[in-house]
Amino acid sequence: MEETLIKVGGMSCQGCVKNVSGVLGALPGVASAEVSLAAGEAKVAYDPQVLSRAALLGAIEDAGFDAE
Repeated sequence: MEETLIKVGGMSCQGCVKNVSGVLGALPGVASAEVSLAAGEAKVAYDPQVLSRAALLGAIEDAGFDAE
């Protein structure tokens, strides 16, 4: 497992946090996703053999948020 920290823009409420958490948690290879509204970031533990960091960013962006 690897951990990565992703800056997430566009979150304004706990509903956004739940949305981003759900999107990340549904991806194959994601072990955990902790999303913080205050920090504007997501800490994700994932299996790089199954999923790339770029795929994580893409999933967040597809959900309507900015990711870097």
